[in-house]
Amino acid sequence: MKSLLFLVLISVCWAEPHPDNSTLEHERIIHIQAENGPRLLVVAEQAKIFSHRGGNVTLPCKFYHEHTSTAGSGTHKIRVKWTKLTSDYLKEVDVFVAMGHHRKSYGSYQGRVFLRESSENDASLIITNIILEDYGRYKCEVIEGLEDDTAVVALNLEGVVFPYSPRLGRYNLNFHEAQQACLDQDSVIASFDQLYDAWRSGLDWCNAGWLSDGSVQYPITKPREPCGGKSTVPGVRNYGFWDKDKSRYDVFCFTSNFNGRFYYLIHPTKLTYDEAVQACLKDGAQIAKVGQIFAAWKLLGYDRCDAGWLADGSVRYPISRPRKRCSPNEAAVRFVGFPDKKHKLYGVYCFRAYN
Repeated sequence: MKSLLFLVLISVCWAEPHPDNSTLEHERIIHIQAENGPRLLVVAEQAKIFSHRGGNVTLPCKFYHEHTSTAGSGTHKIRVKWTKLTSDYLKEVDVFVAMGHHRKSYGSYQGRVFLRESSENDASLIITNIILEDYGRYKCEVIEGLEDDTAVVALNLEGVVFPYSPRLGRYNLNFHEAQQACLDQDSVIASFDQLYDAWRSGLDWCNAGWLSDGSVQYPITKPREPCGGKSTVPGVRNYGFWDKDKSRYDVFCFTSNFNGRFYYLIHPTKLTYDEAVQACLKDGAQIAKVGQIFAAWKLLGYDRCDAGWLADGSVRYPISRPRKRCSPNEAAVRFVGFPDKKHKLYGVYCFRAYN
């Protein structure tokens, strides 16, 4: 009798890794169902979705029963839960929960997320007015009684990664200061995947910088002596994980398109920094941020050979068409430096937000 009971238990309970979540090695989905009952399956039709800041996107998710054509058994209410996975895989951020007529969204997602519900088995999540922080991987979990299953969808944003260091110079930011530095320049701290994609697109930078997971890395496309040595292969070099409070490095920021107009202000004279700030305000705009000049250069092809002040006190200019005396060797946002704000005279780049 005991052996028979043991066999029955084996037939109704098992644990297996979910195929869409193979990178989360710690996680195992526990399926519990009645013998010969329908097994709940959750499927994402696309593993990656691409969008941009300010846009709307649908993260696909549908659920089925393995042995039936219906969406649910009708015995239990369906509960749909969306969470965002973090770089610490043991933590998740609540995004949206639905059960019956009850709906609840969380944090910065409030008022921006909804279920598509195009059919009775559709648990796809619509995110509106996308912000930079929405980038990442999302888990769709469907629960019906004792059965549950999950699928993971990655939301990628069109944008640009750029290295950043403050006026104080190289290696002066702890992790928390690095996060704030990116936010101050209309961007967020970049993820490893974003830096890797930028490296594949040609980003080469010898200074190590923080990434969103707390690691410190840098991308090299042209190996050379000061950057790991000439004999090393190109790649993203990893310094590993460092103390977020005490260790100091630069940072890699990520920004996407913007809802506004970036432009070089035509002015009869060159300006000090304070004069530049006031000139933009007088023109109905604000002095532009570093993230905005990179977005205009990379995403809009903005090209201007005039050096201009930016909000952080740096002076830069964007070149999309390399030419003599204007970055002849490469398309880039050229960095002049952090000049004396009170005495040095330059033009200014402004940004006017659309209402």
